[in-house]
Amino acid sequence: MEIKYGEQEILDFNIDNEENFWPNQHEKNYVIDIELPEFMAKCPRSGYPDFATIKIQYTPNKKVIELKALKIYINSFMNRYISHENSANEIFDILYTKLEPKWLKVIADFKPRGNVHTVIEIDSSKM
Repeated sequence: MEIKYGEQEILDFNIDNEENFWPNQHEKNYVIDIELPEFMAKCPRSGYPDFATIKIQYTPNKKVIELKALKIYINSFMNRYISHENSANEIFDILYTKLEPKWLKVIADFKPRGNVHTVIEIDSSKM
């Protein structure tokens, strides 16, 4: 079966590339609020898909993330076996390291599966 161009873009994507981050042109404090409602990853034990809404809020410092890059990065999890906790922490760690924001919060709100609803919140002001 032929790989579609979007699938190939996700497979080839590297969040570490500098073109994924743009200079913040504003010195004032403001909040960027992003919601990604179609997160999917695979359970590392069962292989079943896990679905979540990822909410990202941050006050930029010198950089902002390019939104298409963020979308492709989030979509890259769909082919990975990774736990709820590890996926939320990876997203936070990558953004916190690359953006060096004044403040960052990531909320991973997973859809219930097996009568369990998981919400993971990581807030840089509480570190």
